[in-house]
Amino acid sequence: MNMQVSTAVVAPPPPRSLEELELPIVMARDILIKTMFRKSVDKISKIANAICLPPNVAQELVDLAREQLLLEATGTMKATADREMGYQLTDNGKARALDALAQSEYFGAMPVPLHIYQQQIKRQSIRDIQITREQLTTSMGHLVLPDDLISNLGPAVSSGRSILMYGPPGNGKSSISNGIRDALGDKIYVPRAVEYSGQVITVYDPIVHSAAEEQFDDPNALRRTGNRFDSRYIRCERPTVITGGELTLNMLDLNYNAVARTYQAPLQMKATGGVFIVDDLGRQAEPPQALINRWIVPLEEGKDILSLQSGEKFEVPFDTLVIFSTNYHPNELFDQAALRRIFFKIKIDGPTQENFLKIFALVARKKKMPLDEGALVHLLKKKYPTINNVFANYQPVFLIDQMISICEFEGIPYQMTPELIDRAWGNMFVRHEDIVK
Repeated sequence: MNMQVSTAVVAPPPPRSLEELELPIVMARDILIKTMFRKSVDKISKIANAICLPPNVAQELVDLAREQLLLEATGTMKATADREMGYQLTDNGKARALDALAQSEYFGAMPVPLHIYQQQIKRQSIRDIQITREQLTTSMGHLVLPDDLISNLGPAVSSGRSILMYGPPGNGKSSISNGIRDALGDKIYVPRAVEYSGQVITVYDPIVHSAAEEQFDDPNALRRTGNRFDSRYIRCERPTVITGGELTLNMLDLNYNAVARTYQAPLQMKATGGVFIVDDLGRQAEPPQALINRWIVPLEEGKDILSLQSGEKFEVPFDTLVIFSTNYHPNELFDQAALRRIFFKIKIDGPTQENFLKIFALVARKKKMPLDEGALVHLLKKKYPTINNVFANYQPVFLIDQMISICEFEGIPYQMTPELIDRAWGNMFVRHEDIVK
């Protein structure tokens, strides 16, 4: 789902010179020759595309490497059909490329210096988004929700602050989290990699980031769009990172790849400008209090502290809407100091009987299961009183899927009867009994 929100994200401008690149010159040069060595690119247009720099900046870098006798020209411009000069690594260049690869396997797109990336984060901050009631309602259109829930969610999402959703299981907390994500309909720019203190931290992750459709220039076109934004970034939907019971504290730190000798950004850094959803809070191996303690500084100060292998610590911006979702009461998970740091606390209860019937009818229509008044009366009058009429949003889907499975097994048309209701109900709950061992 893609909707326009009331903000205009400013694209990162491309560097106009080697000086504006603001990378250590040796690092930039080494990435160039490693890329040429690994990808066998030889023309400026191909080199520029491989290292994600404008052609004029790529040419500056090539000229620098030629002065240092690491590259050499392979012919004149007229000697090729595309009128481009060819370049290749010299013996010294190949030796330097191998030496540089031994230090770090990273090649390809030039990383963005961390302080420049910080400027882009400000241009596309999640806190600058203003979600309207209409946008949020549209993104939740497939859900049957209490009337007051949108009123509570709207200010929480627009604030860009942390949200804790709690309540009994099976009532759509995860679906609501996804609806919030869908309401953030604009696009941001995610760096392929970031540089800090001479180290490369890869950020773009195709599993997390959904790249928008790229535009490619026709080399023969009169008007080109290649300079519309810095190609070291990828234009993406606002990212969503979803974690559950598998979340550990280690996943929130830089991940060092000892083979490639590069770092991978932690989950919350990949979620910058988007949403970080911690689902099923309380089911992780780490205590919930320990997890929330890890978030205290980022949530309050808008910055996170990461560490390199050397032990050096540095700050990165924390610009993420964090959504915690749990089936436990918050007082069972956190002390009051931790709860105070979670800005919005929203309870997601089970549906009323009226909303339950709405959901049941919607699911039945979608799955082509004909409704039967007698079966519904049996369900409401005979079955639900046994569980004190506690309704949950997951139950219509479960019951109807069960009845469909029975019908398909028995070879009969889809139908809803008191008998099928009883059989489906029997699979939804397990009768308490002692097992003889």
